[in-house]
Amino acid sequence: MKLSRKILTIVFTLVLAVALVGCGSQEKPKAAEEGKKDAAATDKLKVAFIYVGPVGDGGYSYAHDLGRQYLVKEMPDIETTIVESVPEGADSERVLTELAEKGNKIIFATSFGYMDSVIKVAQKYPDVKFLHCSGYKTADNAGTYFGRMYQARYLSGIVAGKTTKTNTIGYVAAFPIPEVVRGINAFTQGVRSVNPNAKVKVVWTNTWYDPAAEKEAGKSLLEAGADVVAQHQDTPGPQQAAEEKGKFGIGYNSDMSKMAPKAVLTSAVWNWGPYYVNTVKAIKEGTWKSDQYWGPISDNIVDLAPFGPMVPEDVKQLVATKKQELVEGKFDVFDGPVKDQTGKERVAAGQKMSDADMLSLDWFVEGVEGTIPK
Repeated sequence: MKLSRKILTIVFTLVLAVALVGCGSQEKPKAAEEGKKDAAATDKLKVAFIYVGPVGDGGYSYAHDLGRQYLVKEMPDIETTIVESVPEGADSERVLTELAEKGNKIIFATSFGYMDSVIKVAQKYPDVKFLHCSGYKTADNAGTYFGRMYQARYLSGIVAGKTTKTNTIGYVAAFPIPEVVRGINAFTQGVRSVNPNAKVKVVWTNTWYDPAAEKEAGKSLLEAGADVVAQHQDTPGPQQAAEEKGKFGIGYNSDMSKMAPKAVLTSAVWNWGPYYVNTVKAIKEGTWKSDQYWGPISDNIVDLAPFGPMVPEDVKQLVATKKQELVEGKFDVFDGPVKDQTGKERVAAGQKMSDADMLSLDWFVEGVEGTIPK
C-alpha cells in the first residue's frame, strides 16, 4: 500500500513537470506577440490636440474632442494625445514644444490665442505639421482652419427672430475680436430677415470658459427684457439662465439641449471630424500643403443641431430653405445691401462682402445694440 502511494506520487510529479514545461513553451509566442503589438503602437503616427478649455465644457473643446474621437475611429493606425485647459500665451508655447519633443508629427492648436505660439514653435520643428484653428498666420509647416460659422449663426437667427415676443434678443459675447463680431452680425442679419423690428442686445464677458460669469451675463440680458438668449462661449450657462427664467436660447459649439432642454431652440454647431480625417490623410500621403481653410456650410463643418420640440414646423421649413440656398451658393449672409448700426451703408445692393472684410469685421450691423470695446 505504501509502495503504490510512492509510485502515484512519482507519476503525479512527472505529469506536473511536463505540464509546466508545456506552459513554458506556450509563453514564448505570447511574449513575442506582445512585442509585436508594442512595436506596432510605436509605429503609429502621433497626433496631438491642445484645448483652451476642459473636454467636459459641453461646448467648444468638447466639439473638437468629438472630432478627435471621430478621427481615431476612422484612422485606427494613429495615436492621439490631448492637453486640456491650456491658457493662451506663453503656456501654449511650452505645451506645443513639449508635444513636438515627444514625437507628435501633427499638432492641432484649437484656439485663436495660440496663433503666435504656433508660428514660433513651427519654426523650431520643421518636420512637424501644425494646424491652427481660426487664426490667420501661416508657415510652410503651419496652416489654419476654420468654418463659416456665421452661416449657421444666420440660420439660428431666423429661429430666434421667429420666436421672440418682446423683440429683444440677448447675445452673450466672448471677446471683441472679428470672429465674435462676425457671429453677432450674422445672427442679427438672420433675426431681422424675418423680424425687422427685433434688436439684439450684446453683453461682453471677456471669457471663453467661465460658467458663472456667462450665466450671470445671460441673466442680465433676460432682466433687460430679452426672451431669447444667444451666445459665443463654451459653457451652457446662458442657456441654463434662460431655462430658469422660462425663456429660450440658442446654444453654440455642440448641441446644448441636454443642459437646458426646455430652453434650447437649436444650437450652431461644429463638426470637426471629417476635416481632421481629411487633413491627417493628406499629411500621411504627402499631399498636404499649408493653406487657410475656411469651410462653408456645404462642407458640413458647421450646421444647426436638431430643433427643440417648441420650434414650429413652418420655422423648420423656412430654415431648411435658407440653408439650401446657402449650400447652393445662391446667397451669402453679408450680400448687400448691408448697413451698420448708425444706418451707414457698408455693402451696396448687388455687392458681396469679401472674405478679407468678413475676417476683419470691427463694426456692428443695423439692429445690434451695444459697442465693440477697443
